[in-house]
Formats: sequence, C-alpha cells, structure tokens
Amino acid sequence: MKKLFALALVASFALAFTACGKKAEEATTEPAQTETPAAEPAPADTTAADTTAAQ
Repeated sequence: MKKLFALALVASFALAFTACGKKAEEATTEPAQTETPAAEPAPADTTAADTTAAQ
C-alpha cells in the first residue's frame, strides 16, 4: 500500500511540474527589446540630517 501511495505521489508531482513549466518556444518568439538607459538618481533628501546637525 505504501508503494502505491508513493507511486501516485510521484506521478502527481511529475504532472504538476510539467504543467507549470515554461515553454522554451515562448522565450525565443518574443522580439528582443533594447534597454533604455536609467535616469540619473535624484539627490538624497538631507533636510533631516541638516536639522539634527544644527542642534
């Protein structure tokens, strides 16, 4: 009985993994997108540090 349960469990895991996996065809059919350069980071807000240093 344990062997039958183990076999059924392994079969269900195998079915679940194959059903949820990505297809390799989907990744190759999408057009390549060029990356846009990132914008410059905004300057850090130093108002809190300035007020604590002045005290």
